[in-house]
Amino acid sequence: MIKTNAMRMLDKASIAYDVVEYPVDESDLSGEHVAETMGENPYRVFKTLVAKGDKTGYCVFCIPVCAQLHLKRCAEISGNKKIVMLPLKDLLQVTGYQRGGCSPIGMKKQFLTFIDRSALQYDSIYLSAGRRGLQMVIAPQAVADFTGATFAVLTEFKGDEENG
Repeated sequence: MIKTNAMRMLDKASIAYDVVEYPVDESDLSGEHVAETMGENPYRVFKTLVAKGDKTGYCVFCIPVCAQLHLKRCAEISGNKKIVMLPLKDLLQVTGYQRGGCSPIGMKKQFLTFIDRSALQYDSIYLSAGRRGLQMVIAPQAVADFTGATFAVLTEFKGDEENG
């Protein structure tokens, strides 16, 4: 298996993780499809989203693949008045990663990073290892410590009125 930048950085920092390979379906790069392909709980598989705040610039948000980013809440948490999703066409240039392979670890620059608080209920979560077809299994606190991330409620779940 080829080591990604994210894996090399974790190795150098002596942070434990495992890697799971899965077959990539180019017609469906959604995180929910990845969770289904791996036979994993979609609340435990996290996607990495990048947004741009009006005050802080780029911010990284890691949330369960079955959830949606609550933009108003994320703006407030990140110290912005307004936050907008990074256009997909800009993802590779800003992060060094392509859609379906974006990891909060090993981006071109270290951006302000947040992880949905729901991650703390698991000993380990799945995150992209920096390439389509590779997920890393890693302790959420290890990701937060390495990236300087803050845990917060970032999401609204489909059909979850209480969290929205």
